[in-house]
Amino acid sequence: MLKLDRITKRYGERVALSDLSFALPAGCFAMLLGPNGAGKSTLFQLLTGLLAPDAGELRVAGHSLRDALPRALRHVGVVFQQLSLDLDLSVLRNLRLHADLHGLPRAVADARIGEGCALLDLADTLARPARELSGGERRKVELVRALLHRPQLLLMDEPTVGLDPKSRRDLLAALRDDVRRRGSSVLWATHLVEETAFADRVLLLHRGRLLADGTPADVTHTLGGDTLEAAFLEATA
Repeated sequence: MLKLDRITKRYGERVALSDLSFALPAGCFAMLLGPNGAGKSTLFQLLTGLLAPDAGELRVAGHSLRDALPRALRHVGVVFQQLSLDLDLSVLRNLRLHADLHGLPRAVADARIGEGCALLDLADTLARPARELSGGERRKVELVRALLHRPQLLLMDEPTVGLDPKSRRDLLAALRDDVRRRGSSVLWATHLVEETAFADRVLLLHRGRLLADGTPADVTHTLGGDTLEAAFLEATA
């Protein structure tokens, strides 16, 4: 679903990503773990076409982001770190607007909106302005929105910042369920080691380089720590 081949991105003299390569198969929940400044957000900007790499190749579902960007992005859903709902619109209008941008017929869109909101306990929020929702509810709406066009790859850029523990667990559980039901792939960026308990795979990024890649247990063993948290702190000190 996702393939990076020797990706490099610079900002002037500073190297944000250096010779980064990995691939995600279908049905994989991967955590991109790294401290602030590791290059996680830069990578997500590359994967969504907001930036172009200085070197290397990015492919989503077999489509090159350099040569076939619109085709590649049809397979991508995104929840950004910063809130991206229109707070003055109702939840339903926010979701319908996104569905219209993807060209979904209204009947299909409304069916998917109803299904997603029911799954995440949002059915009674549809008529409410987004600004009236809690932080956890807004994140759930953004997840429903990201899944409306049934993307094969879902990108989550530190989506639980500011959420309470229950909202964080609900969001992670909903994505695990989508991976199981549809065989989607998830790349979830985080600096919170405890979130990796939900992952099939952990990619440890530090200063633009991939330090380790594998199951949480494999990464812990590779880095030589007693726990993943201890290994992470030691490797990124």
